[in-house]
Formats: sequence, structure tokens, C-alpha cells
Amino acid sequence: MTYPTDRPATWFVTGTSRGLGFELVSQLLERGDNVVATSRSAERLTAALADADTSRLLALTVDLAAAEQVSSAITAAHDRFGGLDVVVNNAGYGYLAAVEEVSDADARAMFDVQVFGVWNVLRAALPGLREQRSGHIINVSSIVGLVPFPGWGLYGAGKSALEALTESLAAEVTDHGIRVNLVEPGYMRTDFLRPVSIGLPDATNDAYPAIREMVREHLDEVPGTQLGDPVKAAAAMIAVATSGSAPLHQFLGSDSLGLAEGRIEALGADLEASRALAVTTDV
Repeated sequence: MTYPTDRPATWFVTGTSRGLGFELVSQLLERGDNVVATSRSAERLTAALADADTSRLLALTVDLAAAEQVSSAITAAHDRFGGLDVVVNNAGYGYLAAVEEVSDADARAMFDVQVFGVWNVLRAALPGLREQRSGHIINVSSIVGLVPFPGWGLYGAGKSALEALTESLAAEVTDHGIRVNLVEPGYMRTDFLRPVSIGLPDATNDAYPAIREMVREHLDEVPGTQLGDPVKAAAAMIAVATSGSAPLHQFLGSDSLGLAEGRIEALGADLEASRALAVTTDV
């Protein structure tokens, strides 16, 4: 068990100004834990927490793509609370476009947050966790990281990279007493599909009418109808950390489970269909 039971735990959480990250911070403060919360605007976060007890909160404005800012945030966390127990890489945003429509700048910006930003946090946090030989890292992925849909190529690519990174990390740090989990939510009833959290291409292509319709539906009809409850999802993430018994891939939401089951079935079918040709390429 890496979660402390004799004192308040200290959490480092990214992407906290709205949605699942904000709800997680709110619940952690209610529990009496220490929270280092990063976002693009610490002021917006603290304003949203105006009615909460923030005596155990350290809110920081951090650009996750800037390694020196991330390192400074980890240092500030150690200076304020003496160390870290749980690191949650939650920051991210959506993006809807055909692969052909994604600009180089937009692709790099997405990976800066979902992949390189996570790497910056890990590089900064792991030395302290290794030294204390305890800790827990929770990387928030998405079912789209396992089951990418048409029009979600950029977002899914970032989350798929996060999945691979996390699986390698989990095997690397287990001997240092550090636990690692992937959390893979389905559609969550947050601002994720609102203009504040979604990216769109500067130019679209008439060759993809089905994607144009999908984008319209996601922006106009899906918000407010998602199955996932962010309050329950945040509580589930706390359970992942406190129980110490969650699987590496922790799915959240019945839609996430159903899509994962479909992915396993499709991959099994591909495996069997590949078998005859696969064995012909051995030396």
C-alpha cells in the first residue's frame, strides 16, 4: 500500500480549472488532503473554489510544455508539503477533425499537453517518489486511446501514446514501490465538448461529410447527454489511489467498458485472420 493512512496525502493534479480535474480537487480538499493543482489559470481555479477550504491548496499556473515551469511546480510542492504521494496527469482537451485536416501546429500543440507535458511531470516527480520508495501515478487517458473513432485521430493519437508510455512506466517503477494506473473514461458530462475545451481545424475538407456531421452532433447534441458523472468519476479516481488494488487499465463508465469489449473482440478477429500469413515471415 503506497497511500498514507497516518497523515493527509499530498496530491499533484494537472488540468484542474474545470471538469474532472476540478471535481477531483474539490473532493480531495473536502477529504482534508493536501493538493497541488496546476492549470493554465490558477486565478480561475481559486475563484471557482471560493466556497471551499483552500488552506491545504497550492494552486499554480503552469504551462506543462515548459519543462522548467513543471520542475518549479514540483519543487514548490515539496517545499510546501514535504513531498508527494499521488501524481495525477489529467490535463487535456478534445479535437475533432479528419486526419488530413490537422495542421502541424495543432498536432504538436496536442502532443505538447497530452504526451510531452506528462513526460515533463514524470521526469520532475519520479526522483522524489523513488527516493521515498512510495507513491502513485495516475494518468488519465480515454477510451478513445484504445478505440479511436473517425474524426478523433489527433486526440486518440495523443491518448494512445499516453497508454504506451504508462504501460512501460508501470513496469519500470514497480521495484521502486511506485504504483501506476491508467484511468480510461468514456463520455463524461463536463465541458469537454464545449468551445473552452475543444479544438477544431482552421480549414475543413468537403471530402469528409460524415465527419462534418459527427462534429455537428458532438457540439450541438451530445453536451449534457453523456453517461459519465464527473462527481462519481472523481470519487472513483480517489478509490483507485486509496485502494491500491485497481488494475493497470481502470475503465470508467459503462460506455467505456462496452467499447473496450468491442475492441478486444475485433482485435481477436484480426489475430485469427492474420495467423496464416504471420507465421510465414519467420526465418
